[in-house]
Amino acid sequence: MKHLRVTVHVDDDHAPEFFELLASSSSIAETRLVDWSMTAGERSTLLYTVDGDPATFAERAADTAGIESVELSGTTRGRTYALVVMRPRETPLFAAINRASAEAGLIVRKPIVYRDGTMSARVVGEAAVLQRALDAAPDGVDVRIDEIGQLRGHADDPVVSLSDRQREAVAVALELGYYNQPREATHEDVAVELDCAAPTASDHLQKAEARIVRAVMDEFGVDA
Repeated sequence: MKHLRVTVHVDDDHAPEFFELLASSSSIAETRLVDWSMTAGERSTLLYTVDGDPATFAERAADTAGIESVELSGTTRGRTYALVVMRPRETPLFAAINRASAEAGLIVRKPIVYRDGTMSARVVGEAAVLQRALDAAPDGVDVRIDEIGQLRGHADDPVVSLSDRQREAVAVALELGYYNQPREATHEDVAVELDCAAPTASDHLQKAEARIVRAVMDEFGVDA
């Protein structure tokens, strides 16, 4: 069983309008397909997060071929959820994702990330099935394999890699408001709750934060 991290680039002449909106809009820094219900029928439901202007996203998406409806959540810290009902067969790229997701022996893992004109995803499956999926890419679609490896199991969850003391320090810091804006607690406050010296509390937090950030930024090959 192989684990691939891939980046997909679509030629301008072949890029569906909705893909351009997801990956290349000047009003959107990044979109992520975080969940979906892809069926063999005419309609699929997809849940995106939109880092950017949600009103522009909804307006443009609603006017795009194959999109039936767009429903937005409230915006928190610049990010909005968008529930999209679409007809994937009307766009070859999304039809290909639909086929890959339904292929026996193949899993397209969440999320799929759109930014800087590309789409990045992680795929797990048998070597032969993965190769068939790559060979079936539509015209104008270039699939670059960024990484081939084995599943890391629990290492996929950065919290699992923390020591008990680091996890406790982060939990205390969250409860006290250390990560709030503006900050409501200091290293000294965390140290009091942990019954340790302030430099020790700071060390626990810094090591925990470094592990979490590296794991998250490495997800799609971003240099941490």
